[in-house]
Amino acid sequence: MKNEMWKAYARGMAAAMNGGGVVVPAGLLRAYRGVGLSDTEMMLMVQLMMYRQLEGVDFPTPEQLAERLGLMPKAAHQLLSRLMKEGLLAIDDEIDSESGMQTERYNWNGFVIRCAEWLADEAKQSFETERELQQRSNTAAAQAATSSDLFSVFEQEFGRPLSPMECETISAWVDQDRYPDELIRFALKEAVFAGKLHFRYIDRILLEWSRNRVTNIEEAKAHTQKFRGGRGS
Repeated sequence: MKNEMWKAYARGMAAAMNGGGVVVPAGLLRAYRGVGLSDTEMMLMVQLMMYRQLEGVDFPTPEQLAERLGLMPKAAHQLLSRLMKEGLLAIDDEIDSESGMQTERYNWNGFVIRCAEWLADEAKQSFETERELQQRSNTAAAQAATSSDLFSVFEQEFGRPLSPMECETISAWVDQDRYPDELIRFALKEAVFAGKLHFRYIDRILLEWSRNRVTNIEEAKAHTQKFRGGRGS
């Protein structure tokens, strides 16, 4: 009969646990490791919340906490001391308005704020990473569009479709050599002007400009005029 009674008691406790519980903000469970708490320290925090929410106890003793956590009282006291030293836990003194008696209660607002800051920093990093990936994607798309446009310009000047090797050469100018689009177009015009419309000649023009630190059309024009003037003299 006694066994049946205790089994019924256990079933009642199980029903009670399913029907209610301790409210622990999800953000705390997500961030506690990030702010430096161990699993045992987090469980201690949960026990403090449970004492207040379910039992109305604001200041459980280290012995009570140790019993719940399966620790020695000294170990529980050390955990409490470390949390208070780190500013994650504090003890507030309060005066009862009716009795005038002084009471103490644990305050874990420091822990809540630290977790909120950690979550905000995580969100910021996630946002910046996503923005960087988007910028890279946009840059890659712009480069692809530039290459495609250059292919059309070259095909128009050559009067024929480009070969796969010629397409690879243009892509290498853009992606590997990092030649500006405007310089590649101007080099093509120079090749047309010189009557040497082939890729090796255009590549030599771009290489010559690169060696002389030519970075835009104005500098390219000045360099070309200087070169032609030198040949004329």
